[in-house]
This record gives sequence, structure tokens and C-alpha cells, in this order.
Amino acid sequence: MSHNSGPTEHPGHPHLAYQNEQFLNTPDARTLRILAEYLEPQSRLRRENIQDTIVFFGSARIHSRESAGSEEAALAMARYYDDARELSRRLTEWAMALPRKRRRFIVTSGGGPGIMEAANRGAHEAGGRAMGLNIRLPFEQNPNEYISPELNFEFHYFFMRKFWFAYLAKALVAFPGGFGTLDELMEILTLAQTQKLNKKMVILLYGRRYWEEIVNFPALVKWGMISPEDLDLFHFADSPTEAFDQLTRELDHLYLKPSAPVEEETPAIAKTRG
Repeated sequence: MSHNSGPTEHPGHPHLAYQNEQFLNTPDARTLRILAEYLEPQSRLRRENIQDTIVFFGSARIHSRESAGSEEAALAMARYYDDARELSRRLTEWAMALPRKRRRFIVTSGGGPGIMEAANRGAHEAGGRAMGLNIRLPFEQNPNEYISPELNFEFHYFFMRKFWFAYLAKALVAFPGGFGTLDELMEILTLAQTQKLNKKMVILLYGRRYWEEIVNFPALVKWGMISPEDLDLFHFADSPTEAFDQLTRELDHLYLKPSAPVEEETPAIAKTRG
């Protein structure tokens, strides 16, 4: 006896709406596409038993020493690729050694080249999972080869990609980057400042010299644009060892102590304060 897996199409019948690809790619179906970028990752993350992540932000334009060429500036920035790779490897080894029912603190990047590749590469070299939340762009952004296939996500909508960055992350490490990195970092800092995150997130800016030149945080306090205590929302690190020690110490205190709050099955429906 055979069993039909779905509706049978007959000659001359119109497509069912959810099978009508032409319709699904129209402006009228935008809401369905947005929901798909929420529901499909949620389903896959549940299936893969992912509880939370450590997110790495940083430039797609920073290359490894092997591919940086001979330009002095590119070689100087290549240290950040090496550092991201090493930090990711160490964090992944640490997370894999934790007693757990679900997969904790999965290193996650924007899925592309540069610092994103370095983060996924370090996790891959440690023998762990490496997640990539790639955004489809006309240039510069293709999934790197170190992402675990089952955790390789592709997004059309920036805001849905940002949602998945923020929702699962227990820690963020921001390496030097451009507009994209600044945009993502400032969004997370704003969510933390306004207490819209239903959790504590460890925020680490990697490369003090770079970040203090790019963003004059004390000037924001001086001009009354942020409060002095807002500077406590993040910390700096300048080496993989310093970053690893800060991240693991804070994550252990917030989420691994016996007194830490019990985590729900993840990912559940998104929650914010209020």
C-alpha cells in the first residue's frame, strides 16, 4: 500500500498558495519570507540541540598572513585574524569540555571571510561546531568553508540575521571592522543599555588601540550622550589569553554556577523585557 506524502496535483489545477514560487517571491509575500527566516533557523537549531552562542563580529577585509600579501597595513591587521582563530579554538575546546545536555557557547560568525572565517576556522580546528549566519550580498560575502553544514544559515533580511545574532548570544567579541561591525556592535550595546535583553551579555572589544581611535567613548560621556556607567557595558582585550580569561570567567559566573538561572529549552519564542 502506498501513502501519499502530500496533496496530489491534477492537470489544469492551480498551484497551492504555499507551492506557488512565483507568488512567494513577490512583495505581497514578504511577510511569509520574513517568517521563514525566523521559523526555519529556529527549527534547525532545536534539531541540532543548540542552547546558546558566542558571537564574533569583525571585518571581512582582514586576511590571514598567508593571504594578506606584502602590503604592510594588511600584514599588520592579519594579527587579528590569527587572534580570532586562536581565541575561537580555545573557547570551543572549553565549551566542549563542559558537562552539558545541550550544546553550549557555539562560536558563531557572520559566515563570510576575514574575521568571520577566522572564528569559524578556530572552532572547526578544535573539533567543535561552527555556526555561520551569512547575509546574501552582491559582493564580499559568501559562506566560508569552516562552517558546520548543519549550522550554515543564509539570510536575505539583515534584521532577521541580527535577531539570531542577539537572541542566542551569551557573549559578543567585536574585532576591528567597518560599517557592518559598528552597526552590529552598537545595536547590541543599545539593547544592553536599554535593558531590552532578557539576559546578561558579555561584550568584549578586541583591540583597544583600534576601538579607542574609532569610537571616542569618553567623549560620549563628556557630551552627556551616554551615562558614565554605560562604559561598564563592555571591556577591552588585546590578546587571546586575556580575552579567553575574561569571557570564561564571566560566563562561568553568569551561567555555569549552581545558582545560575535554569535555561529554557532553546531556542524558544523570542523574549525581551516587558
